[in-house]
Amino acid sequence: MTTYGTIPTSTAPSSSSSSPLDYISRAKEQGRSALAMRRPWRQFGDVRALSLPRSLGDSYTRIRTNAAYFAMNYAIVVLLVVFFSLLFKPVSLIVFIVCTVVWCFLYFLRDVPLVIFGREISDLVVLICLSIFTLVALLLTKATANILISLMIGLVLVLIHAAIRRTEDLVLEEEAEGPGRWYAAGP
Repeated sequence: MTTYGTIPTSTAPSSSSSSPLDYISRAKEQGRSALAMRRPWRQFGDVRALSLPRSLGDSYTRIRTNAAYFAMNYAIVVLLVVFFSLLFKPVSLIVFIVCTVVWCFLYFLRDVPLVIFGREISDLVVLICLSIFTLVALLLTKATANILISLMIGLVLVLIHAAIRRTEDLVLEEEAEGPGRWYAAGP
């Protein structure tokens, strides 16, 4: 039986036919499928879909709906802002790239639950531990101001786009995906 698109995360013994190249190709395929969750950049940046909200309630609904619809795009925007802010801090940039790789393998690209010492670790625990690890690792590089300012800039960009992007033309398939989402579209 083939297991293309999966990344083994357990320490179970594997067959001798499994090579590092197989592992890398499976990781690349899983990365492609994760990036497939993003919406087309043409739709994301459509200037005809931009307008000022009529009220505070309308902007709140737009932000919730757009956050659900463009979540992967917004994550990429924030990560790019942080990446560009660290270009002149090489140690911080290396730490950021290492943390990104760790996040990919331990959180984003996993198909099976993480098992350590025979115990299954929940996604929430993995998320919290990785967040703390990343924050501490980046703060130890003495780039605190850079990181905080770039995160705030990324968040402001996301909020502005989400507030002024009309939602009438969006088709929200995510609502049918069930519970477990950390975000949800507006009413």
